[in-house]
Amino acid sequence: MKLRRALSYVTLGIGAAAAGNALLRRDAGDLPPALDGMQRTYRWRGMNVSYTEAGDPDDPDLVLLHGLNAAGSSGEWRGVFDALSEEYHVIAPDLPGYGRSDRPPIRYSATLYEAFVKAFLGEFGDDDGPAVIASSLSAAYAASAAQTAPVSRFVLVCPTTTTGPGGGTWVRELVRAPLVGEALFNAVTSKPAIEYFNADHGYADPDGPEEEWAEYEWQTAHQENARFAPAAFLAGDLDSELDLGGTLAALDVPTTIVWGRETELTPVSQGEELARAAGAELLVFDRAKLLPHVERADAFLEYVLAGTLPDDYSVIREYDPSGGDEGTGEDAEETEETDEESETEADDESDEE
Repeated sequence: MKLRRALSYVTLGIGAAAAGNALLRRDAGDLPPALDGMQRTYRWRGMNVSYTEAGDPDDPDLVLLHGLNAAGSSGEWRGVFDALSEEYHVIAPDLPGYGRSDRPPIRYSATLYEAFVKAFLGEFGDDDGPAVIASSLSAAYAASAAQTAPVSRFVLVCPTTTTGPGGGTWVRELVRAPLVGEALFNAVTSKPAIEYFNADHGYADPDGPEEEWAEYEWQTAHQENARFAPAAFLAGDLDSELDLGGTLAALDVPTTIVWGRETELTPVSQGEELARAAGAELLVFDRAKLLPHVERADAFLEYVLAGTLPDDYSVIREYDPSGGDEGTGEDAEETEETDEESETEADDESDEE
């Protein structure tokens, strides 16, 4: 009798989970494009990869690669896409497993994304290749691709080679599991959970992103098969083995690394270490966390398009891989003041003699 009752409870639980999962997928509906522009499809390894294209095709090509997380999509570039398309031919894909791209239940890996980015970048740009703006883990994939595919310029936003908790195989298989895995992923990507992540990790502004964007994040995370790529992310399967600093240093590609001063997942100290290893320019924006191109969109655009520094930037340095470094911005001002003081002291000593 007890066994029969227990089996009844299990059956009811499974049925409730299945019904709940189906209801959430229905409520999410079809995912609209996150960006305005021509909606295109790139066919790769049997998958349809969606991308948005805007701007004059005769202008230089610029590819935007969004970061990977439970609700990632090309919509990450919503604050800068239109303005960039006024001077560039801009292409922003939804990476495989995300956004409006196909999300097959395959084993997603860093190797897969490196191969995709290499193939996709090879479709654009002239002999020098396209300019690339890449966020978080996608920056490592872009750097890997640039070893064999031409790239004319890099702007890398909080680049990293590891972002997930690295839970291992059991986490991946748990999230991939039918019913239970989907129910668990739905909980992780609930509206309160997305709001918490945005406030705690993504945005310096405690109010987080605009309400419409939070709704889009929820919607994209509740599409059919939405959990499979994030399952690999949570397990650490998407972590890159690339020596990012060494690879960037070896590439003949002008590189700017952009950081949010208040980010905690990847603190500014990591950006400084990476910039020094890469021989790259580092720009740190105040009042921003992981998404300075969203929170400080105007300043980000002025820098990318015109090289204009924001009034309240924190650090801008050009690192020399040979060991020396030349500071500019605030660091340079301090250096100049020190030099002036030294010259004044030397003049005083000469006068005394």
